[in-house]
Amino acid sequence: MENLEAKNHWNRLNERPPLRSTQGSTMENLIDVSSFSIPNPFKKKDKPLPFAIPNPFKKKDMKPLPIETLFKLPSLLPSWPQGEGFASGIIDLGGLQVCQLSTFSKVWATREGGPDNLGATFFEPSSVPDGFSLLGFYSQSNNRPLSGWVLAGKDAKKEGALKEPIDYTLVWSSQSLKIKQDGVGYIWLPTPPDGYKAVGHIVTSSPEKPALNKILCVRSDFTDSSENDAWIWGAGNDINVYSTIPSVRGIQAMGIPTGTFIAQTNGAAGSTLACLKNAKANKTALPNSNQVKALIQAYSPRIYFHPDENYFPSSVTWFFKNGALLYTKGQESNPVAINSTGSNLPSGGGNDGAYWIDLPIDDAEKERVKKGDLQDANAYLQVKPMFGATFTDIAVWIFYPFNGPAKAKVEFFDVYLGKVGEHVGDWEHVTLRISNFNGELKGVYFSQHNKGVWMDASELEFENGNKPVAYSSLHGHASYPKPGLVLLGNGNIGIRGDTAKGKIFLDTGEKFSVVNADYMGSVYEEPPWLNYARKWGPKLSYKIEDEIKSVDKVLPGKLQTKFDNFVWSLPKEVLGEDGPIGPKVKASWLGDEINLQN
Repeated sequence: MENLEAKNHWNRLNERPPLRSTQGSTMENLIDVSSFSIPNPFKKKDKPLPFAIPNPFKKKDMKPLPIETLFKLPSLLPSWPQGEGFASGIIDLGGLQVCQLSTFSKVWATREGGPDNLGATFFEPSSVPDGFSLLGFYSQSNNRPLSGWVLAGKDAKKEGALKEPIDYTLVWSSQSLKIKQDGVGYIWLPTPPDGYKAVGHIVTSSPEKPALNKILCVRSDFTDSSENDAWIWGAGNDINVYSTIPSVRGIQAMGIPTGTFIAQTNGAAGSTLACLKNAKANKTALPNSNQVKALIQAYSPRIYFHPDENYFPSSVTWFFKNGALLYTKGQESNPVAINSTGSNLPSGGGNDGAYWIDLPIDDAEKERVKKGDLQDANAYLQVKPMFGATFTDIAVWIFYPFNGPAKAKVEFFDVYLGKVGEHVGDWEHVTLRISNFNGELKGVYFSQHNKGVWMDASELEFENGNKPVAYSSLHGHASYPKPGLVLLGNGNIGIRGDTAKGKIFLDTGEKFSVVNADYMGSVYEEPPWLNYARKWGPKLSYKIEDEIKSVDKVLPGKLQTKFDNFVWSLPKEVLGEDGPIGPKVKASWLGDEINLQN
């Protein structure tokens, strides 16, 4: 940069810049900075150099950002079986039709701030179908391939479902922002007419207000409340950009994400943008039974087990047939064998401690059943509408007869925790989120004890076409998108979640049962065990204090207190003090998954 500034200075004076000689050079070995000609000091004149000499004034090529790559699933989407409205490209919300756009034109970008400090890019959706109008622009962090979408709308009944804004308000400009950016960006908020709401921002690269017909506002009865979701980008409290989701989510909720973003300035909380709503609760875009089967064949996750894993999954039927017992409070000395379908399990009620399931009494049989039977393992699927039936979630539940002991990392020490973490009956799951516009997999949720994490499809590992890969943690069976070590804790103290790509894996699409799809009525019959609402394992009788003391013996004194405090802060589900509840009793059965990242 110093030489470039000198060149510009001499050019402004209309003078030839001085020739700068290199050390030990002659007049034949000079770099003429006015013309950038480089005489060859090693060969006769007019002969080309055998190697390239870097231009000292040429701007270095910047490393491409991940967002400059367009994400595509590894394999083309199949032709889905025929059905009513699934994968038809358009969904009717009761007079307002919407379609999903995933092609964009770049408007403005930053190259600093946000996740991984790589900045973010702001796009205008393109390739809008005839009759449809934009509802907002798109933004994404630069740290992953471009993979987003936004909704466009069409007033199908010509009854005023959409209207132009009456004005725009400048929310924020990057003009004074002293970071790496491509030009200057301006973020605008539409001012909706009475009875209408804005559902997205617009971004320009000039200070002039956008045309009023650039994006449209939505009639209030087609909107719902939204909230911030994932952080996209920010510059301190000056500006922060988030994706948005409906405030109320679940199988009965009708709120629909627009795919757009919200910009908030000066640390402002809350949302000024609405999301869309399925005003007539139309569910014709949901997949039918043949389409569900095709979706599982296309996207069934592969679950890899750690090479040292001892406790594998089984089917629920195998567990019952191999000696699982039902205990009743007050009659602990008289447990009852459970039949293969679980039809003699108590149904209804709640988790009141009146009943629980346990392993066989015989010690040898108990140890055998703990290890499960991978060959007999079965995936149990719940298929449910999400986001006003514009998406379908397929929760893939796996049953493990036993959750093994935990291992902790305490600074530089790895310590076994005795019985801490052990419990009978372990239910784990991953959830596929599929767009009902085209049947494309958009994300996967990985359950991890009492919470979990959503991953965009662009962040997943795939095998055998479009099958996402999950890694089951050693003994604990929590699901992760990548192999390696994850610590459940703070700093350098935590429960180890070790995952690795062993030779053993479970292809959940090879043996599965759809156990619930309420929107299809009686197409699928629920197994009796699904309605068992009590514990799938007994409350353990060991004293955690004794297990902690055995660990403290091998730790230096200054680490003992830290470790003790950490263990007592863990939820009971992780400690293994109590058996888990079944899938249908968990909050995610009727609601959305709990995202640990937000």
